[in-house]
Amino acid sequence: MSFITRGFTGRSRDRDPRLPPGQTKVDDWPVLSAGPTPRIATEDWSFTVTTETGATTTWNWDELRALGIEDIDTDIHCVTHWSKLDMHWRGVPIDKILAGIDTHAGYVMAHSYGGYTTNVPLPELLNGQAWVAFEADGAPLDPEHGGPARLLVPKLYFWKSAKWVNGLTLMDRDDPGFWESAGYHLHGDPWKEERYW
Repeated sequence: MSFITRGFTGRSRDRDPRLPPGQTKVDDWPVLSAGPTPRIATEDWSFTVTTETGATTTWNWDELRALGIEDIDTDIHCVTHWSKLDMHWRGVPIDKILAGIDTHAGYVMAHSYGGYTTNVPLPELLNGQAWVAFEADGAPLDPEHGGPARLLVPKLYFWKSAKWVNGLTLMDRDDPGFWESAGYHLHGDPWKEERYW
């Protein structure tokens, strides 16, 4: 007679400690999108921050990159149970983008070309936790992976790292974005398995 529930295997001794619960390491980079892939030339790309008062600041491709690009080495975790470890990224930190912008907001809605949105608590984008990324693993981001630029928030499930990002709206209260309105968790911490409401 078995006393082990089917599907439960416990925590393997050789399981990588960088893998959150329920995640499996992959070597490729799966492509998952909610709709058609926008293709935006860098000369047509722009990024706008809108504060809770409606004030806006906009950068073009060169202006945003001139704020200062950082190298980032991090893991990413998709809500569909795969994780890719040791990825190398390059991007502009959200700290530099929001420097000098007057806000008392607690939340952010990220916006993308194609209409995608996702919400993130503002404190989780600051202090070296998030970037607008242009490169991954030594190459410019392909459109299928969110190029020319995507939000990179590695501490949360990867749907929060909005592909084709073109702006942030600062908000006083938390509102659901695209997947959150469809039942995904408002926060999305992979270590707590915050997959769905």
